[in-house]
Amino acid sequence: METESDHRVDVSVLVLTRNCRAHLDRCLTSLLVQRVGKQIVVVDDSSSDGTRDLLDLYAAHHPGVIKVIRQDRRTVPARLRNRALAEATGRYVFFCDGGDHLGPDALRRMVAAADANSSDIVLGKIVRRGRSAGHPVRLPEFAFRDDAAMVTLLDGAYESLSCFKLFRRATLERHGIQFDESLTVGEDLAFTVHAYCHAGVISVVAGHDCYHLTPRRGGGHPMAEAAGRDPLAWLRMIRTPLELMARHIPPGALRDHLLLRHFRLDVFAQLGAPFLAACDAAREKIVMEVADICAEWLTDGVRARFGDVERLRAASLDDHDRLVRLAHVETASMRHRLLELAWIGDRLGVSGSVSLAGFDGEVRLVLRERTSQRERSVPVARIADRFGASIEVTSLTSGIWDVHVAVECEGVRRLARLRADPVLVAPDAHFSSGVVAVPFLTRSQGYLGLDVGGHLLRVPGAVRLARAEWTGRRLRVEGQVHVGATPGAVAVRHLIWRERASGRERRQPVVATGSHTFAADAGGFSAGTWDAYLELDVGGPLTRFPVKVDRPEELDGTMRWWSGLMRWTVRPYATAVNRRLSTSVHVSTPFTLLGSAMRKLGAS
Repeated sequence: METESDHRVDVSVLVLTRNCRAHLDRCLTSLLVQRVGKQIVVVDDSSSDGTRDLLDLYAAHHPGVIKVIRQDRRTVPARLRNRALAEATGRYVFFCDGGDHLGPDALRRMVAAADANSSDIVLGKIVRRGRSAGHPVRLPEFAFRDDAAMVTLLDGAYESLSCFKLFRRATLERHGIQFDESLTVGEDLAFTVHAYCHAGVISVVAGHDCYHLTPRRGGGHPMAEAAGRDPLAWLRMIRTPLELMARHIPPGALRDHLLLRHFRLDVFAQLGAPFLAACDAAREKIVMEVADICAEWLTDGVRARFGDVERLRAASLDDHDRLVRLAHVETASMRHRLLELAWIGDRLGVSGSVSLAGFDGEVRLVLRERTSQRERSVPVARIADRFGASIEVTSLTSGIWDVHVAVECEGVRRLARLRADPVLVAPDAHFSSGVVAVPFLTRSQGYLGLDVGGHLLRVPGAVRLARAEWTGRRLRVEGQVHVGATPGAVAVRHLIWRERASGRERRQPVVATGSHTFAADAGGFSAGTWDAYLELDVGGPLTRFPVKVDRPEELDGTMRWWSGLMRWTVRPYATAVNRRLSTSVHVSTPFTLLGSAMRKLGAS
């Protein structure tokens, strides 16, 4: 039985529950198996589904580790979180809702990042399982791509304003950071904004699934209630984090960047689906609240950063009918499907179907490079809901390009990853002008992408030996190379010899002698077994292929020579299993030769 005296408390995990009995076992178990010194404080908000009985059972089996606080009358989540925070004794605190759970080893990784970098906040990767209209937390993409010892608010950390993070407790106490109990919704957003403003170091753990959101209908914890939030309540709430942020961040580029996040996700978002769901009187109040926030906080710097949707909404605040049309376009059901995919010369032919319910807009393909987020627009030919397009692959820069279909209507662009029909198979790689393009469909969803240069996918290719013969003490290697089914000699760069035991490598110059043929002279080996690879530049990372031997008779025999007191024995051969070109190099001295001769005499 684990007690508090058994360990130092690294993390106080603060859990809110309300009628989440079905998910609570998994939540508490995921916390108990975390490999850190921990304190678990659970505040239950008047549950009536057996949650309290289960909490009592866990607390009885883990005294000193799990502490349960009962709230008999319903209250706002901010008050519950503050009650839990007041009980925290750990160096760090982590907030969790009773319907969610942590990934294995999540807290140890986040604590290690915080200790290594003196972090005040650590963002762990948040993942969502399943689909539901239930969970309001928006998953940021940019901040969670890579582990980072330190990120800034400009790097994307501010996109994530949920409280499901690791916070240094001393920082919270030093600056009096608590949840605002006057807020009925969005209390975690205001809390996190305040914490960000005082954080000296913000770190990211992206290589591990740390926090698992479990979408569900019908409540389950206080956060779930915010999913159906009143847009007016949300707009009134958002003034609190705006004022908090403005007190700590002076006017300028950083403040404009942070304001943009609030306008995009908190303010103008209320003019979408929530606006359509409201009655006429409520719509008028929503527009008035948005207009008031714009009058106070919308700067020229923020306006310059707006996308098309935000720009249109800001310009249409005095035109309610236009706002309704924009909201309808934004929320209309969009159906799309990739139906055919084939190479037409150096172009990739794409055909499919797309429709936006109730609207007939302009359709285009949009290619977006994953790393740089650069976009290329491709026009389409369209008849009814069917479209066709051809992508000029040779015009694309090296990278991984995701293919989207876009429908533009009322100035709003609806964008979706182009998903393939289940029976569709991606065509083979195409090699042209020294660059390989590999079309692919993602495994889970069948989304279309293009790997230009071989960054993500294995480049198909083959290298065959035509001849290996001695010219003096150098081995001349001649062969044929194809990338896919296309001659690939234009891409050859080096003949690589890799020593099998040590991993040492020697690079030999190679020349193209035809569209699909190459030649290289090899020499200067040290003792060992050396495997041959041909290195190619196909527009991305250098790739290499083993040199295969179809006919061993094309290999010259063993070459021997003396250099000083050492005799060199070099034998090119084809490996027994994969028929790859290798060279065995053996160095003998008079003493080793004498020893070998004596062993033979002794054996006879």
